[in-house]
Amino acid sequence: MTIGALSRATGVKVTTIRYYETIGLMARPARTASGHRRYTTAERDQLAFIRQARRLGFELDAIRELLELARYPEQSCSNADSIARRQKAEIEARIRRLETLDAELARMIADCEGGRTADCRVLEALTGS
Repeated sequence: MTIGALSRATGVKVTTIRYYETIGLMARPARTASGHRRYTTAERDQLAFIRQARRLGFELDAIRELLELARYPEQSCSNADSIARRQKAEIEARIRRLETLDAELARMIADCEGGRTADCRVLEALTGS
């Protein structure tokens, strides 16, 4: 399939596919005589894997590790489990930071008495006054 067809099949932008090839996350595909990229279903599946991993927030280096682990189906999944646990811990930390921001914004909004911007508690909190 062409890069455009691969993009449509996976929901990944053409520029992103090219980027993944440039950084070696995906192998460069075979080319036609006219130089167009030709992708296989295996490459489509690999890109779908990458897309799902990105959706879950994995960094590219972690995805690279996971792709390498996936090449050896008989091995223990302890390394993949470890990578997933690290990602889960990062998400939990991010959630805690967001909850702190949410509470701070809620406090700012609750302190806002309305009226003029000169008396606005939201603007006051943002300027550090």
